[in-house]
Amino acid sequence: MQGNQTAAMMMYLSGFVGFLLVLTAEARVGNSSELAFCTETEQCLVFDPVCKTPQYEVRHYGSAKWVTTEETHYIMEFASMKAFRRLFKYITGDNADGKKVEMTSPVLMKMPDDKRFWQAGVYKMGFLLPAEHQKNPPNPTDEAVSIVTLPAMKVYVKTYGGWMTSFSDKNNANSLSSALDSVGAKYKKDFHYAAGYNSPMTWFNRHNEVWYVVEDEPECSTSSEEDMDMSPFA
Repeated sequence: MQGNQTAAMMMYLSGFVGFLLVLTAEARVGNSSELAFCTETEQCLVFDPVCKTPQYEVRHYGSAKWVTTEETHYIMEFASMKAFRRLFKYITGDNADGKKVEMTSPVLMKMPDDKRFWQAGVYKMGFLLPAEHQKNPPNPTDEAVSIVTLPAMKVYVKTYGGWMTSFSDKNNANSLSSALDSVGAKYKKDFHYAAGYNSPMTWFNRHNEVWYVVEDEPECSTSSEEDMDMSPFA
């Protein structure tokens, strides 16, 4: 009898742990007050901090749904303008339900790292769907727009200010990848994400980020032992 009770308890605990793991893997689309740098939308993609060094930080993001589109062009700025207009039409009611969808942060752009300057690149832009549309978002009516679920992931992040341009994004991506290579970090090298948190009408105190997706376990050490800060966040 006691053995049956113990087995039942173990099954319950196993199921409960599994349920918690599912919950933690889901998107955390939360109030912008949770992030000091997310100030222009009511909802933002919230993350769990993993660790931080003087060169970068590591974050964990849960799986989330995004409305996305892609554009092929030689120059990121032209691709992003066309992609942004297409997605903006979706959130302002050009969808199967005719619903307006609140703008969120960040706007994410998948940037190809294997493109030569004379080659056209495929740039994929995504608007994060707000919490109320994460389960059942309105279907797009434009064939070039789709709903995509990004899996849970850990990312290496470098933050910078000013305007996000091809030049500034490439410089900061190169800086981050050099820092990662110097400590032997494993990450996806054929692309990175450019994350923007500001409206084009914001002139000052802009916040941009470069993300590289972690492969295996994140590397939280630094090549500079003198200014090393590799402790996990409190």
